[in-house]
Amino acid sequence: MIVLVWSIFWKCYSTWTAAKNNNKKWFIALVVLNTVGILDMIYIFHVSKKNWSDVKSAFKSGLKIK
Repeated sequence: MIVLVWSIFWKCYSTWTAAKNNNKKWFIALVVLNTVGILDMIYIFHVSKKNWSDVKSAFKSGLKIK
């Protein structure tokens, strides 16, 4: 169950970021490949240059937590 929640979080955030940045090839790769969040995290932190505070902020705003 923990792995499922972990994977869903990273998958949703990475595909949303790829779509927002108009990275179509990465979006397709992220949707097709399921790597327990590893490919997702590579995209988020290395390709789109996000840092942990960006991810945390997006997650909180998505859940409407202040």
